[in-house]
Amino acid sequence: MSINRTFFVPHPPIIIPEIGKGEEEKIQKTINAYHEIAREIGKIKPDTIIISSPHSTMYADYFHISPGKHALGNFDKFRCYNISYEVHYDKELVDKLSSYAKKNKISAGTFGEKDKTLDHATLVPLYFINQYYTDYKLVRISPSGLPLVEHYNLGKTINSIIPENKKVVWVASGDLSHKLTEKGPYGFAKEGIEFDNLIVSITQTGEFKELLQISPNLRHKAAECGLGSLTMMTGVFDGYDVKPNLLSYEGPFGVGYCVASFERQEINDKRKFGITYINEIKSNIIEARKKEDEYVELARMSLEYYIRNKKELSLPKELSSDIISKKAGVFVSLHKDGSLRGCIGTISPITSSIAKEIIQNAISSGTRDPRFSPVEEKELSKIEYSVDIILSPEPIQFESQLNVYKYGVIVKSGFKSGLLLPNIEGIDSVEEQVLIAKRKAGINEYESFTLERFEVVRHF
Repeated sequence: MSINRTFFVPHPPIIIPEIGKGEEEKIQKTINAYHEIAREIGKIKPDTIIISSPHSTMYADYFHISPGKHALGNFDKFRCYNISYEVHYDKELVDKLSSYAKKNKISAGTFGEKDKTLDHATLVPLYFINQYYTDYKLVRISPSGLPLVEHYNLGKTINSIIPENKKVVWVASGDLSHKLTEKGPYGFAKEGIEFDNLIVSITQTGEFKELLQISPNLRHKAAECGLGSLTMMTGVFDGYDVKPNLLSYEGPFGVGYCVASFERQEINDKRKFGITYINEIKSNIIEARKKEDEYVELARMSLEYYIRNKKELSLPKELSSDIISKKAGVFVSLHKDGSLRGCIGTISPITSSIAKEIIQNAISSGTRDPRFSPVEEKELSKIEYSVDIILSPEPIQFESQLNVYKYGVIVKSGFKSGLLLPNIEGIDSVEEQVLIAKRKAGINEYESFTLERFEVVRHF
């Protein structure tokens, strides 16, 4: 039996009276909505509850599923010592999912659990559910750093392998923005309100494709923790109409709390959002490649050739004199599904031409960027490229001489240096630009430093 009902809930520990000590009354709408959902789960009487939790074991490139037969959890870290839970995992379903993932090369499974205890993003929903129903087994699964479309498709996959005789509901645990007010945990950002308004709208319309289109920059600026969990959950409805129900939304503590439920309706092939989104991305990349100039084309050809042949591409004969006779520092940036996939370059030239600089840095960006695993051949059709030709840096005295959209910055302190390219999505202020460059260099706030600025010629 596939999943017919799902729920999206927040997980503020302050909602527990023994922790909130009266403060929970400020989110009474959330409490009332939580009880409504818990009562509904009690009426459904599911055999298994899947909880997606962003505070369980998480990996950048792997969806972790909690292994074993059971787990314990409590609120001791929140100075509440009289509430604890023990859950029994649905080992049969977990094993089936893990086996399916391994067989189909899906990056999900039970390896690498860092903490066997139940996290608060799991415990808070259980606090309400267990007041109305306890005769269930649990599957706990974490979001990851993988693209949102892979979260969506994993939800679709999980739904497809549910045994016919098993009744399952999905509870997606996640808070929205943590930047709604100056007094909130992370201060205020206008993107926090923008993000929350978007999610609230989606929970009202059921237009889940919009989740897949949310930019990494907006997520980062909003400081959210629920999008991966929510997106994974919505994948179970791929190809179906949905009846959405927004029960409540509020954020008096500077964090967005949204409670919503969703019910599957009739089959609708127009709502196969996962494949639709992927096909649109493929189409956009095909069109972009038709417009590539020789700089971007050379970067793409260099990485593709290296990954397929394990050796460096020879200089193509048809290149222009500019790219083969001039020298310059070059940065090659790779993006996949809207997220950075690699970026490595040289401030000053270390080869005999811009062309050779592009070849070497394209290979390095795809295979040697320490922030990412090497690009695999199956990813090549999804990679988007940009090439920045670095113009000569010049020293400057003051940050006021920078412009994030025009100039890149080099920050130096002794042997340490950090560089940031200009006009990067999500970096809107000089202060932020310099701070990120300092972090890349490992320069702390007490160290003196010098500044250089540079312009680029960007090809994409």
